[in-house]
Amino acid sequence: MIPGTLATRAAEADRTAAADAVAAMRPALHDLLGERLSDNFVVRRQHCDTYTWIVPQPPDLVAYPASEGEVQAIVRLCGVAHVPVVPYGAGTSLEGQINAPYGGVSLDLGRMNRIVSVDGEDLTCTVEAGVTRLQLNAHLRDVGLFFPVDPGADATLGGMAATRASGTTSLRYGTMREQVLRLRAVMADGSVMDCGSRARKSAAGYDLTHLMVGSAGTLGVITELSLKLHGLPEAVIVAICPFPDTTSACRAVTTATQMGLPLARAELLDQMQMAMCNAHFRLGLEECPTLLIELHGSPAGVEHVLKGFRAVSEEFGGGALAFAEHPEDRDRLWKVRHGVSSACRAWRPQATFVGTDACVPLSALADCVDATRRDLNDHSLTGSILGHVGDGNFHVALLLDMENPDEVIRGKEFVLRLARRAIAVGGTCTGEHGIGQGKMHLLEEEAPTALPLMRAIKRALDPGNIMNPGKIFRLEEEARN
Repeated sequence: MIPGTLATRAAEADRTAAADAVAAMRPALHDLLGERLSDNFVVRRQHCDTYTWIVPQPPDLVAYPASEGEVQAIVRLCGVAHVPVVPYGAGTSLEGQINAPYGGVSLDLGRMNRIVSVDGEDLTCTVEAGVTRLQLNAHLRDVGLFFPVDPGADATLGGMAATRASGTTSLRYGTMREQVLRLRAVMADGSVMDCGSRARKSAAGYDLTHLMVGSAGTLGVITELSLKLHGLPEAVIVAICPFPDTTSACRAVTTATQMGLPLARAELLDQMQMAMCNAHFRLGLEECPTLLIELHGSPAGVEHVLKGFRAVSEEFGGGALAFAEHPEDRDRLWKVRHGVSSACRAWRPQATFVGTDACVPLSALADCVDATRRDLNDHSLTGSILGHVGDGNFHVALLLDMENPDEVIRGKEFVLRLARRAIAVGGTCTGEHGIGQGKMHLLEEEAPTALPLMRAIKRALDPGNIMNPGKIFRLEEEARN
């Protein structure tokens, strides 16, 4: 918003009203939570960090519930006082999902971190929302199971469900949408909805479970989830494959996928990203577009898939494959992949790291990635391209001098062109980062006929608009209390 506009003054008035309401309800919250309620500025600031140019907007209070009952009590108090509730997991979302534009209470679910049950025979588990993916996988290691979704960060599983997270392994195992069988959520009126079941499929009524998955806390607060688990593969190999250009790398992955080769991961790092990673992690790898391919299965099965992928890569000019077979070598490579943001920041220390993503049909992937690189070069922007190209999802890591207004404008215009390029070929403005605050205007372009229904669902389930307001889309026609 531009300072001084009617919209800005209206938002400031809303925030002031919320602050007054929070002050009035604070004694009741303190009686409920005691020391697990904070108005410390540093704590509040930590609960609104963003990874883009979106201005951080801290909540008025941070609450740390330890049970679903406490979440209910907090939401009921906020509902009566018309105070916003902003659910918070680990703070790793990327488009302002945890900001509090109207103030209110940040609901930090990190203390609800109990692994309720693991059923190896059913290949399922039930966890509270604050359990992190690394915590769950450490718990599962001794029973030969794992939870596959890997967004890079050690996010909470409740937050991953709320943002419909995905990541490097989604090519084989799917996103959070495919992993969530059942969930419990505290709704805007303080009631609890328990939807879905631990069965692998159901035709019973509306699929409310997956309505909540991806709703980013705008419909309710997820408190518990039942998730699919998978057996640890007998053999795992990571292959590093250099290519002459990103077009060849993308077409190799697309062809391998079309052939039915069961790749577990297929990650692209372009030439710029490889240079950044070499400099920061001292890798010594060839600085050219590179694919990191991971294969899971039996030793014979992995060898068969590897043979097929080698033939495909050679067809598209891929170089000799290097391998990481030992767990410590594989872990190091994936730490490099997940650490690209630190490599980018080290490349241009005075710049701000801004990450964005898009997802396109596989047939459009190579051309979109190539057009995106040309766009960066044509507008003199420093940025690298990487991503989960096996499912058409790629990212751009922009490095912008926020003190240079012209560069910031060029960066924002680039993000707009990237999203519109993806939408134009039947893709989406975001494959996994989400809409949050940063891409609301793009959702209006991508889903104009679906937005009225989304708003109707929001009004029906949250008539007071207290659940993470100001995210995904605006309800400008509603009068805020």
